Amino acid sequence: MDDFRQLADLVAGEIAAGRLRPGQRLLPQRTFARRRGIAASTAGRVYAELVRRGLVVGEVGRGTFVRAAAGPEAAGRALTEAAAPARSVNLELNYPSVPGQSEILAPALAALLRPDALTEALRPAAATGNAAARDAVAALLGTGAWRPDPARILFTGNARQAIAATLASLVRPGGRLGVEPLTYPLVKEIAARLGITLVPLAADDGGLSPRSVAAAHRTAPLSALYLQPTLHNPTSVTMDAGRRAELAAVVGDLSLPVVEDRIWSFLHRGTEPPLAALAPTLTHLVDSLSKRVAPGLTVGFAVVPADRVEAVASAIRSGGWSAGAFALEAAVRWLADGTVARLVAAKRADAARRRRLLAEELAGFTVRSDPQACFAWWELPARWRADTFTAAAAARGIAVTPGTAFCVDPSRTPDAVRLGLASEPEPELVRALRTLAGLAAAARPSTPGRTG
Repeated sequence: MDDFRQLADLVAGEIAAGRLRPGQRLLPQRTFARRRGIAASTAGRVYAELVRRGLVVGEVGRGTFVRAAAGPEAAGRALTEAAAPARSVNLELNYPSVPGQSEILAPALAALLRPDALTEALRPAAATGNAAARDAVAALLGTGAWRPDPARILFTGNARQAIAATLASLVRPGGRLGVEPLTYPLVKEIAARLGITLVPLAADDGGLSPRSVAAAHRTAPLSALYLQPTLHNPTSVTMDAGRRAELAAVVGDLSLPVVEDRIWSFLHRGTEPPLAALAPTLTHLVDSLSKRVAPGLTVGFAVVPADRVEAVASAIRSGGWSAGAFALEAAVRWLADGTVARLVAAKRADAARRRRLLAEELAGFTVRSDPQACFAWWELPARWRADTFTAAAAARGIAVTPGTAFCVDPSRTPDAVRLGLASEPEPELVRALRTLAGLAAAARPSTPGRTG
């Protein structure tokens, strides 16, 4: 085993044993190197390995800190006073649900339980689905004057698989994928598995900067671009029509393929056209029913350029990412009988109500959240670091997602957390937000001295 990995194992052991606690700063790399009798470059590799394992996070100009632990027990009690919440509250998960949802979904499934229907529904589904599914999804995804060609729609088990299949078909191992500086954490995992290098691009309050796309491509060609132009997760920013048109023009000039993730767009009532409408020969639109309906029985969609259908379908087959026939048939029935439309209307109202609760409980803090979104990006008070706050929240039985989970560049870690507002009952959500507000307003507990 390489020496730097052995040293990383030793530091990892200190973290696991609780001798290095969440929020604690490691020694500066040069000091660590001097004490261990190693080269500074080796110390750098040790710290990089700890970052790769997700145990620490480096912050430019501030040092390297132990990341927040996974749960209340691991978080330790040095960051906050002992607390004994009645139940844990998970604001990491974010699956919208409405009262009576199961009763709304059940009628369409009942017809599938007849032996003859069930026999057909349990057969394998092709990546191309069937004509009824393609037509139903084309109607679902259509917006404004745009309606996707049903012949260009492919199906996967969920949106994550649709993203993986499109990226696998577009970017070779070692290729460069342009992304927003804060991106969907699972895209980071997919890219790592596929050997894809993520390139964080510049963004502002209007979303991804088209100029940054062109600049990055000039530096070293990008293989593709992945982004969430509508209710971006975690910031909830939605690009306006002008920014979308500008971006479509840039990718058109560069002939740069795009993966457009619209997983949260169903909550948004805006009229901005999808990039797939503005750059149809380059854009691969991905979406699913997981947020609209339920995560346990879902279907993912990919609307791809006409000349890319077979390439993406092949990636779906190779990855084993095809949709289940039962889920596909259920989706068609839910779409046809209006079930999905009713759930979407209810979830939009629910998201707006929860967003109002957020505004009430976190008044006075810097919170970014579109009124139609069911998540929020909380830029913490200056006395808090994201991982330290996450650990302190966990010690009080509340799980939040630190900004580091979304950050592509580990040297630029935001002191912010994402709050998922959709999954918990409203009384529990209010209690959790109130607790977090009190925690953020309090002076941050002193952390132990430096160590290494």
